[in-house]
Amino acid sequence: MSAFAPIWTYFMVRFQASAEADRDRGEVSATTVVLAAALIALAIAVGVIITTRVKNKANTINLG
Repeated sequence: MSAFAPIWTYFMVRFQASAEADRDRGEVSATTVVLAAALIALAIAVGVIITTRVKNKANTINLG
């Protein structure tokens, strides 16, 4: 998890800077779009990994 800390920090700093810059303009910057896309992709990947592991664990349970 420590490998993601610098990346997460970078994205949060960029997101905050983008939000502050957009406050006056009222528009969505490319940084905000890229950050949102990255977070969505990360959430989907985590969901797929969890689902796969749960299914694999459930298939190994002996019910008979």
